[in-house]
Amino acid sequence: MEHEELTHDIILGHIEKGLSRDYKEIGVNRHGEKKAAYKGHYPDMILGNHGMVLALLELETEGGVSEKAVERWKALSKLGVKLTIMVPKAMKVKATDLIWKNGLMGKVSLGTYEFVIKMS
Repeated sequence: MEHEELTHDIILGHIEKGLSRDYKEIGVNRHGEKKAAYKGHYPDMILGNHGMVLALLELETEGGVSEKAVERWKALSKLGVKLTIMVPKAMKVKATDLIWKNGLMGKVSLGTYEFVIKMS
């Protein structure tokens, strides 16, 4: 569990850095934090520009792609802004199944990430 929390926060930092070109206002809730809120919810990332929230991002580690996570996804998908769910590439099929099974297709976007270690 400790490694998943660390992995979560490292990936969140990389995503934040990459999205900072497109979004000037980024609120981040690292694992266990409740610093940035949107309509009473605490997604992993709140993305905005000019005082307007444009999107929410929820990052899942391998152990987080579950029915329990779907309840958070449902709540966040009803807030009126785009929701992107990021999952490990190896969990894309499971996440897609959960999204379909729970009627979230068309309400959320799904992104993936993976670690690549090259040894030369």
